[in-house]
Amino acid sequence: MKANIENFDIKDFLPHRSPMLMVNKLLSLTETEVSSSFKIEKDCVFVDENDFFKESGLIENNAQTCSAIVGQSFFDEDDLKGTGNKVVGFISTIKSAKIYGLPKVDDTIITKASLINRFDAGDYVMCTMQTSTFNNEELIVDCTMNLIIQEV
Repeated sequence: MKANIENFDIKDFLPHRSPMLMVNKLLSLTETEVSSSFKIEKDCVFVDENDFFKESGLIENNAQTCSAIVGQSFFDEDDLKGTGNKVVGFISTIKSAKIYGLPKVDDTIITKASLINRFDAGDYVMCTMQTSTFNNEELIVDCTMNLIIQEV
């Protein structure tokens, strides 16, 4: 999976499915950094009555983006369909979250994340991630969170 990410479907690697999938595409992926895009659709569960994408949706987008960094280590390098392993991930702690603005329906947000630290413990990994989300190049989220990724 660490090879070319252009042609793989993110749904093959995240356990999330509609309506909870908050990442459309990975734009870049290394062992310590990732960036993703997500187009906000009207039928998204995190869109409010005024067509704004809610804060909880932004945090979920950040967590799903982050999971790609550590999650990739559970897959074989040549596994471009995500068939080798099944992993689950969850937020264990949100250390800080600053939300400066809310995107609207039809906006495409870009989320960038980097690995701060990582602790491997057999079939699970605990990690701390720093994220930034942008809408039209404007910073709208700055977040630090701990995740646990586990092989099931």
